[in-house]
Amino acid sequence: MEPGQRSYLLPLLTFSLLYLFGMPVWALTAIAIWYLALLWMEDRGTLDQYGITRMLGVVLMVRTKQGQGVLERVSRNRSFWRGYGEFSIWLCLLIMIGVVALLFASAITTARSPPEEYLPASDLLLIPGVTSFVPFWWPVLALIFALVIHEYSHGIQARAHGMRVRSFGLLLAGPIPIGAFAEPQHHEMVRAPLRERMRLYAAGPSINIIATYLALLLLSAAATGLVASSPGVYASGIIADEGAEESGLLPYEIITHIDGEAISGYSEFSDEMSDLSAGDVAVFTVLSHVDSQGDRTQRDVLVILGDRYDYYIGLCDGDSDCISETESILDGLGIERGDAFLGVSGLRSTSTTVDMYSSFISSERGFFENALVTGLAPLGMIGVPIAYDGQTMLLDEREMLEAADGVIASTLGTDGMLMLFDFLFWMVWINFLLGFANLIPMIPFDGGHIVKDGVHSVLSRLAKGVNPLRIESIAGRISSMSSFVILFIVMMPIILPRLI
Repeated sequence: MEPGQRSYLLPLLTFSLLYLFGMPVWALTAIAIWYLALLWMEDRGTLDQYGITRMLGVVLMVRTKQGQGVLERVSRNRSFWRGYGEFSIWLCLLIMIGVVALLFASAITTARSPPEEYLPASDLLLIPGVTSFVPFWWPVLALIFALVIHEYSHGIQARAHGMRVRSFGLLLAGPIPIGAFAEPQHHEMVRAPLRERMRLYAAGPSINIIATYLALLLLSAAATGLVASSPGVYASGIIADEGAEESGLLPYEIITHIDGEAISGYSEFSDEMSDLSAGDVAVFTVLSHVDSQGDRTQRDVLVILGDRYDYYIGLCDGDSDCISETESILDGLGIERGDAFLGVSGLRSTSTTVDMYSSFISSERGFFENALVTGLAPLGMIGVPIAYDGQTMLLDEREMLEAADGVIASTLGTDGMLMLFDFLFWMVWINFLLGFANLIPMIPFDGGHIVKDGVHSVLSRLAKGVNPLRIESIAGRISSMSSFVILFIVMMPIILPRLI
């Protein structure tokens, strides 16, 4: 298209929608400058010169033939990779059921009770360095790794089934990778049997899911290399007008002893508190926050303990129905009048986070329980950086950790072990989301292509003797309709809060 014939209506409409959805002006300005620069390079032929294609306005497809030799060597064992492709189909179909269930649950929850606050436009794309709760360095390294194995897995399946791969490449929005691709010969893809195409599409998400759980096991191992530098417990909140506040105890100070008895974690704290009663005066030995030299100061505080039972009853503010319900709950929990109450909230052991990750595989649990805990772990990890402003754990708790004894931990030191923990965390996070998102049953995602070819395959078996072109047309219409429904479900939690 000649520069004079180019229409700017769609870009202007897109920028207007991004602005309405909350994207800051500086970000819109940067995107506009990038867009105009790409148009200038496209008109001069610079992009074509380097084998780069502009798509979606501001996204670049950067092609390379690097890695073709490695691809040929890796994909030689065709029977193995075809078997892996078949496994990938069933794995992806199983996970796709969970994806659809979660999308429906999210849409229904949003429709019933729309949130008062919603994520800004810059947070919806989950781009490292742009999304507020996704920092840059570790996530972008994890993203590049996840994209490379995803697309290389597609390429391996293509070669294992005799299809040629023209090139590999990255999708770039400015300097940030937001995707990758492998380009099989198009006519060979079209002529390939449906089952072979399904294997090719399923291979990418499945390798990300597998990488998720391999990284999770490594993360669990890395967590064992970190321990509390000062064993004890801390509270994230101090309750007003209770013993802890009156004694001067502060949030995130470490309680190491009660009346001289060492507290190594939450269970020891509970045991010591069970021996005390409301009205008792106890001596709590605490460590202060880290000072400018990285040291903590120890001090003893005298606490007049409150009544735990009375505290919870007092929250009802005299409401008889609330009091009756609370009494029933407290009785069920075994909390009695006169039980000692320190007056804190969010009480945790100083090594709670690393203890949780290191216990994914526990000898105290059976095989199926371990499998369930490990299988659901990545879902629980999704909200961690959102809750902790882009961090993998509370910064206050991070300062309470040190490298454990052991060859690797001693070699890397505390900073090195924390860096390893962060990298593996983001490897789990990025790979899981990339595999999960690609299994949304909507074209152009891999899941959409799997569904389309799967529907075509089923219809071909059920409607023998029907014209293949008619079957293909029906399968295409079913795929388009399902993609539209899924798009509506995906967009509802995003758009509905902005309309209310």
